[in-house]
Amino acid sequence: MSDLEDILRGVVGDRHVLVDGDLKAQYETDWTRRFTGQARCVVRPANTAEVAAVVRACADAGVALTVQGGNTGLVGGGVPAGGEVLLSLGRLTSLDEVDVLEAQVTVGAGVTLERLQQHARPHGLDVGVDLAARSAATIGGLVATNAGGIRVVRYGSMREQVTGIEAVLADGSVVSRLVGLAKDNTGYDLAQLLAGSEGTLAIVTKVRLRLVPLLPARAVALVAVDGVPGALDVLAAARAGLPALAAAELFLAEGLELVRTHGNLAAPFTEPHPAYVVLECAARTDPTDDLLEVLGECESVRDATVASDVTGVAKLWAYRETHTEAISAAGVPVKLDVSVPLRELAGLVADLPGAVAGAAPAARPIIFGHLGEGNLHVNVLGAGDQAEDVTDAVLRLVASRRGSISSEHGVGRAKARWLPLSRSESEVAAMRRIKAALDPAGLLNPGVLLSE
Repeated sequence: MSDLEDILRGVVGDRHVLVDGDLKAQYETDWTRRFTGQARCVVRPANTAEVAAVVRACADAGVALTVQGGNTGLVGGGVPAGGEVLLSLGRLTSLDEVDVLEAQVTVGAGVTLERLQQHARPHGLDVGVDLAARSAATIGGLVATNAGGIRVVRYGSMREQVTGIEAVLADGSVVSRLVGLAKDNTGYDLAQLLAGSEGTLAIVTKVRLRLVPLLPARAVALVAVDGVPGALDVLAAARAGLPALAAAELFLAEGLELVRTHGNLAAPFTEPHPAYVVLECAARTDPTDDLLEVLGECESVRDATVASDVTGVAKLWAYRETHTEAISAAGVPVKLDVSVPLRELAGLVADLPGAVAGAAPAARPIIFGHLGEGNLHVNVLGAGDQAEDVTDAVLRLVASRRGSISSEHGVGRAKARWLPLSRSESEVAAMRRIKAALDPAGLLNPGVLLSE
């Protein structure tokens, strides 16, 4: 064991090879606290060359690697199953100057989303993806999982932001294409192949990203509706009447109650309602009037409050963005990230409580998500020993409605055995052939995405 560790110390330095159990512990459990495993050691390289050397050393020793970014994953994809070298990319924090002419920037995999936002915004540009974990989630992890977040309705998921990539393959060789050409038809698009591959094909070390215009004028509405059908009516009206639409989010009465208790938040309306929609518009000039006009003409709106000042916008968003924090404070949840066609969304929400109760009668589902993409975050508290049964029941229900078992969090270890619910036998076989071609020894993130 010590021979490999000595080689790794020679690559990254003594301080960045962690073998002590207390030092490794923060890397060995994910954000949900459901997934944990023991790493042989934790290695923290500082650049692509060091990552490549670490990979070569592990490949020579036949030792598998688990790759980790900000450790904000929710499906066990960044924590070891047991005995792997854990490769933490948190020190890959290079940040090139913003290319204003191309509206692009090249960043290290360990740069957090929040830091990149702060880097781009003084130049009148912004990152197309945003999410609540922005202070901890890293760019490499966001690309590897093809993260989505609250702006997908306008800009698409992380894959749509990627114009180039640098990555280390399983044998330690480096592929690098970071020029970011708008047009480049010279064969396979490796950047798009690696986006969403969850570290199973290569280790992303740098990314070239497309940036979007920074739109300073924002207006946010919190809208009360009678249920998911009403929320979908609001979404349809917003899409038709609001060119500035930047986000469309959904949560339910149960989630609002939990968030209010946790965050000591006031009730947004005088009367409770079954469901709520958050709409955000972003533009160069104040979009409040357009937002009010659309809401005023939509018959499904039962009540609404609108804000355009910084404090008011943050206050309204808190009802949605505090969900994850409030749920985690209430217990260790089963977290399931799923999506269905919009026409199936109301039926899925109606059927979920029964499916959860059938698997774990004492469990409590809290449902919220990204309305514009039919993407629900199904959080189940109190499942206890029935966590796997709950997962099975929910994912099979989603599959029966032509949905995906993973909308934006990835498959990880948590959902690997359910992948055939969303992908055909021939698709999974093709994925395995790609994996075998790029990682024939199966050393990169074993057990993630594709079950062993």
